[in-house]
Amino acid sequence: MPTSIKSDDVQAVLNQARSRKLTPSPEDWRDHWIYFLMVDRFNNPVSAPKNLPYDAKFGGFQGGTIEGIRQKLDYLKKLGVGAIWFTPVLKNCQFLDGKSNDGTYHGYGIQDFLTIDPRFASNPNNVDQELRTFIDEAHSKGIYIIFDIVLNHTGDVFAYESKGSEAPFSETPYTVNWRDEKGNARADWQVVQNIHNPPGDATVFPDELRRNEFFRRQGKPKEHGVETIGDFSSLKQLLTSSPELGNVLIRSFQYLIAKYDIDGFRIDTLKYLDPNFALTFGNAIREFALSVGKKNFFTYGEVYDSEEKISQFIGRNVSTSGDLVGVDASLDFPLFFTLPDVAKGSSPPSKLVEMYHQRKEVERNIISSHGEATAFFVTFLDNHDQTQRFYFSPEGNPHQFDDQATLGFGCLFSLPGIPSLYYGSEQGLHGFGDADQNVREALWGKPNAFDPNHPFFKLIKQLTDVRNEQPALRYGRFYFRPISGDGFHFGISNFPEGVLAFSRVLNDEEVVVIANTSTTTDFVGSVIVDSNINPVNVQFKILFSNKTNPTVPELVKSISKAEIHEVDGTVSGGPAHVLSVKLKPMEIQILGTPIS
Repeated sequence: MPTSIKSDDVQAVLNQARSRKLTPSPEDWRDHWIYFLMVDRFNNPVSAPKNLPYDAKFGGFQGGTIEGIRQKLDYLKKLGVGAIWFTPVLKNCQFLDGKSNDGTYHGYGIQDFLTIDPRFASNPNNVDQELRTFIDEAHSKGIYIIFDIVLNHTGDVFAYESKGSEAPFSETPYTVNWRDEKGNARADWQVVQNIHNPPGDATVFPDELRRNEFFRRQGKPKEHGVETIGDFSSLKQLLTSSPELGNVLIRSFQYLIAKYDIDGFRIDTLKYLDPNFALTFGNAIREFALSVGKKNFFTYGEVYDSEEKISQFIGRNVSTSGDLVGVDASLDFPLFFTLPDVAKGSSPPSKLVEMYHQRKEVERNIISSHGEATAFFVTFLDNHDQTQRFYFSPEGNPHQFDDQATLGFGCLFSLPGIPSLYYGSEQGLHGFGDADQNVREALWGKPNAFDPNHPFFKLIKQLTDVRNEQPALRYGRFYFRPISGDGFHFGISNFPEGVLAFSRVLNDEEVVVIANTSTTTDFVGSVIVDSNINPVNVQFKILFSNKTNPTVPELVKSISKAEIHEVDGTVSGGPAHVLSVKLKPMEIQILGTPIS
């Protein structure tokens, strides 16, 4: 395996990319939902997980490999996966001697931004070829590849003098001792640019990155200070306000696109970057991708925050000057903060309405290279940074909350954006505890781990088919729909265990989604539909239900008078066209009219 990649090698790959035939981008990323997996925790076809049971809380390497993912491509294709996003595979610090880096199985502690970590390969001496083979085969099956990348920090590549891997915040940079290939902090290595030809496992790579002033070196954040300033525990923060550092990072990730034929980037900790660099990086990556034939390269960032914060880091604000368009979209954390509680009946559907109303106001002027930025938000119910998965399965009654999970999946695949499913959700993984390690199970250690007959697998496949068959669920305009229990008073449910109803409208087609989040009570009532699209006596059919023997809705009818509390707060008196429906407790229905 290579110890390091030199500048001339990088330039050669960049030059070749313009003549090499790379995989074209998708026409529209909303056509391809995303499966998110942790490389170390997904599959190893030749070895059991190092720590058993497979779902035990564990903070070390379990042994998942890139080859393990490749061998499950047919499984993922059958599930309906359109793109695979996986945790970082760039080389992390290699020393495993009980220091903090023992836990970088997750890949977020990068030491070399140009080299693939040999620990993710079945053959460490062949890691490059293993990754290329996996990506080529995924592309041959119509599955796109999204790298998880880190721009905010590196691994534990130096120690603070007399303090170790971590230090309290300091207003000025500390003296640091850079680590050698064994992880030893060297007192004679205090200025990294003075270290000539270090071993590939020492300090940090590429060569151009080895400058002390590229690192903040101020320890952990202030206890009540600015959150963007400081290390993530032992992970050392980069000073991304430096244009010179920015150029090194941009060139490194352009190289990775060219070498491995990547289709998109998920950007870790985007909100901690200098905003100008975030804008420059997103634009530079897009323009490079265009130059090598990837016309729709996709970038989305982790902004674990509010709508206001997200709007500062994505796309371009059309109300301000400037020609650059930054990162295309964001992980949809506002939806994640809201949807799970609504889907489980513990929060009223009106909370979801309020969230989207706020988004409309905050993101009104934000566009991406694809158009409206929010249409490409990556939506999700859970991920690797939580302490519990969306699905909960108690020991005494393991299937008690299956309907919660399936209702949530139905919402995820119907709401605007690009759905992202966390690995193992389709097999009923239900980690729960006090740390993120509880939701990072070694999936392949589960008995019958990749079962295509698992009820959740079959249901997600069904949702994929419905989404593929209904363009409105991918591109349609989005409207919340008032509902009524008495046929006269219509409004949005403002109480827990209420009914969530919304439509996706595209041209002359309306798809209506209704979810009854009550755990005990049927919903028998009406929902308003578009009268211009749906004349009286039109029959909606059930495209999807998470229940057996669902009740088919009645024909569309007209009501002359009603008290309709609209989403915007106004009240109207009719007339309206309505659809009468009946849903069981925790049932979701996706309804559409027959296509002639």
